[in-house]
Amino acid sequence: MHQQITIEELRTTIPAIAKTITPVIQSEAGCGKTSILKMLEKDLGDKYDYIYVDCPVKDMSDIAMTIPNHTTKSLESYVGTIFKLDSKKPKVILLDEFMKAPKLLQVIFTRLMLERTVGDTPLPEGSMVFATSNNQSDGLGDGMLAHAGNRVCIMRMKKPSAKEWLKWANNNDVAPLVRAWVQMTPKALHSYLDSGTSDNPYIFNPKKSELSFVSPRSLEKCSVIVENRNILGDNATEVALSGTIGQSASADMCAFFSLERELPTFESIMENPDTAIVPENLTAKVILMFQAVDKVETQDDLSSFMTYLERVKNKEMSAIFVTMLMTLPKGVALAKNNKQVQEWVLANKHLLGDLS
Repeated sequence: MHQQITIEELRTTIPAIAKTITPVIQSEAGCGKTSILKMLEKDLGDKYDYIYVDCPVKDMSDIAMTIPNHTTKSLESYVGTIFKLDSKKPKVILLDEFMKAPKLLQVIFTRLMLERTVGDTPLPEGSMVFATSNNQSDGLGDGMLAHAGNRVCIMRMKKPSAKEWLKWANNNDVAPLVRAWVQMTPKALHSYLDSGTSDNPYIFNPKKSELSFVSPRSLEKCSVIVENRNILGDNATEVALSGTIGQSASADMCAFFSLERELPTFESIMENPDTAIVPENLTAKVILMFQAVDKVETQDDLSSFMTYLERVKNKEMSAIFVTMLMTLPKGVALAKNNKQVQEWVLANKHLLGDLS
């Protein structure tokens, strides 16, 4: 198997090399390649223009054309506005699904990648260009011009593990119930390229015909459905989930809804941490941990929940709560100044996940 790079490593790799070398990022469908541009914008700030190009749906008029000038009786180069060349800022350009673009456009995009020019117009100095595609082995129609492959840097991106995705999800408003399901079902984010995954009902597999499957992208969409299930109703929710993450994952997640009814409200825990109901079901406890991570805002909140955790009497549940809390900026600040958390960490450090 080819060596792979993580999405976090790409955050530093692309700025380091993409001014002169064009990385082409390949991975399975739905692994979050497109989100790299947003990450770079967050990291690099407003000194760049950030440009997303959805390659398969563009045509020549969007990119660059040579058109006749009847007044001067000459041909003039026209460049599409999507590249913001009227601005002098350097650009960070993502050519998304580059290998699905029509061959004629691939020629133009390849020149952009290799020469940093659009038509006859050069990009501002310091501009970066990178592209994405699915793995060619996925059978989704991705192909590159033969001469281009040896002139770019093809980098295979690792599909995020459940642990890696949960760290991201905690910081991006993904519904607690969805995060709890991934915590309990880590194989939902396995890769078909891993050994022993041929019968995994949740994941993308090019040998099967399912259009919907679990991926980082579909889980983010799934969160929207879960958060609006009271409006949708049971049937529409199940249909929407099935069409987003597949039938197996949808059935599992719908089973979580009934467990949520066993949970005490966060407010009741804050008011009476010594007497609030403790659910008996293990999965219900996991859901509660993720809900609490989102809702703890003050030192009083954190102290009350740590008191409640003593009654849960399950160190693995406490470890989920503390580990996930400390992936959040607010959580790190709260935990650093909370005596109960510090004492728990000292006594149970071996149970904590990787917080880096």
